[in-house]
Amino acid sequence: MGRWWPPTSVAAEPRSVQLLLLGVALVAASFYAGTVFRSPSAPALILPPSGSRSPDSSITQGAPKFTNRVSLSYRTKPISVPDYGVDVCPLEYNEYIPCHDASYVRQLKSLDRSRHEDLESICPPQEKSLFCLVPPPNDYKIPIRWPTSRDYVWRSNVNHSRLAEVKGGQNWVHENGKLWWFPGGGTHFKHGASEYIERLGNMTTNSTGDLRSAGVVQVLDVGCGVASFSAYLLPLDIHTMSFAPKDGHENQIQFALERGIGAMISVLATKQLPYPENAFEMVHCSRCRVDWHENDGILLKEVDRLLRPNGYFVYSAPPAYRKDKDFPVIWEKLMNITTSMCWKLIAKHVQTAIWIKPEDQSCRQKNADMKLLSICESYDSSSPSWKIPLMNCVRLNKDQSNVQKLPSSPDRLSFYSRSLEMIGVTLEKFTKNNKFWRDQVSMYWSFLGVEKTSIRNVMDMNANYGGFAVALSNDPVWIMNIVPHTMSNTLPVIYDRGLIGSYHDWCEPFSTYPRTYDLLHSFQLFSHYQNRKEDCSLEDIMLEMDRIIRPEGFIIIRDENAILSRINDLAPKFLWDVTTHMLENEESKPEKVLVCRKKFWSIV
Repeated sequence: MGRWWPPTSVAAEPRSVQLLLLGVALVAASFYAGTVFRSPSAPALILPPSGSRSPDSSITQGAPKFTNRVSLSYRTKPISVPDYGVDVCPLEYNEYIPCHDASYVRQLKSLDRSRHEDLESICPPQEKSLFCLVPPPNDYKIPIRWPTSRDYVWRSNVNHSRLAEVKGGQNWVHENGKLWWFPGGGTHFKHGASEYIERLGNMTTNSTGDLRSAGVVQVLDVGCGVASFSAYLLPLDIHTMSFAPKDGHENQIQFALERGIGAMISVLATKQLPYPENAFEMVHCSRCRVDWHENDGILLKEVDRLLRPNGYFVYSAPPAYRKDKDFPVIWEKLMNITTSMCWKLIAKHVQTAIWIKPEDQSCRQKNADMKLLSICESYDSSSPSWKIPLMNCVRLNKDQSNVQKLPSSPDRLSFYSRSLEMIGVTLEKFTKNNKFWRDQVSMYWSFLGVEKTSIRNVMDMNANYGGFAVALSNDPVWIMNIVPHTMSNTLPVIYDRGLIGSYHDWCEPFSTYPRTYDLLHSFQLFSHYQNRKEDCSLEDIMLEMDRIIRPEGFIIIRDENAILSRINDLAPKFLWDVTTHMLENEESKPEKVLVCRKKFWSIV
């Protein structure tokens, strides 16, 4: 989302020593000049519990201190926040992801690990859920600003070396002093994503254009690594939902988000992905470690659900080009599965194969009649894809009038799509909503009082039609649009506008690392969950907000006055600063707006 701004530093090609030296020189100069990188902020301090190591007096002298205590605290019933403030988790929990906690998942014996069910989002019961603020790691720094962050991030913010050790030869990431450097490579594009993307454009257009002219606006990148593929699609105004599991490829999604690239933790395993059907023009797999040929191709059928008609499946992996080991057998199985679904192999070059999903349904119906393919007989296309088991069948678009040809980007942002009409939103209401959010976002920037380049990763926690994201489309940000699965299913609308997002239930933690967003937007979210106080309290949602927002990040909250009053009272206990503002709602009536800002603090 947002315009592509070329980095101020050079993303060096590994084959060019001159460019490498130039890039390093630019970064060094920018660092010492204080222009590319934010000036380091000094964190306020939380002292360790008595009896632990003594804090360094040279660090603590003169620094502000809080009364919050370091303690491994769990969720209680009823929920209770101490007068001295919410407890702070011990430092070793600085990367805590509640629903991807390997120590908890290892205790579960009933999971189908052969299908990687253990890598799906699995939340602990409430009595085993931590209720404490997740601390930053030692020497955490305010992240480097976009677009420089595409190529360089602070090493101390993601202090893990395994990816650099095992993937350095493929140019995923390299160590560079106090920084991580991302040359733009990947397993199948170690000479750079730009060259690879150009090759895909040639393959999809018969060498007459690029991916944009091939009609690609939205891409799903499966097993995305550090998301360099997504980063280098941005100059083409192509937006990517990147995901990868939390597995042996240590912290790949954390790297992606630290770079300012849209991504989330997820896995193709036993459940549908949390995205609507017919959402992407391309699904991409570059050595994504997915066994597409297994289990009767059930994972490819999930790809089929997500692809728009005439959408592409890009597969860059050994079975597409190697003739040794078991690869020919795997390739034959892939061809049998894709042929049964009537996908057409349109290109096979170097290490990549590309199929296209058919628009015409007659071939599928014929294969179904011949018992070569199972058709999904009963499903509700209006229901959110949230924790639904995978279906070993394909869906027919029996009513072709419901499959709408959408304009290219950026015209898609303001396009009145059939998905809006199907949920009862008139053109007049849609137009009014767009204007409302343009006005609101303009006021939001004045409330925040920061440079726009200080905000990159944004989440709209209750995105509705995506108007908030569209209003930010000319700013240097990307937006994760979340549609709660218990609310009106507007995520198809959001994807029809060329935006990205996911279904979620805010009674659970989100599948992301701590400290991954600069701005959270909560519009009428708390009131939606207020009837589920026992298992989903206001405090639970605030705790999750605190986990995923970065130090010095902002949270904009609009809701009922009683809820805002409660948040205002609790905010200091979460170490948030709060200011109150007034705006008009869509009915032109005055409405309070809370702007919360997370303090930058650290355990010493």
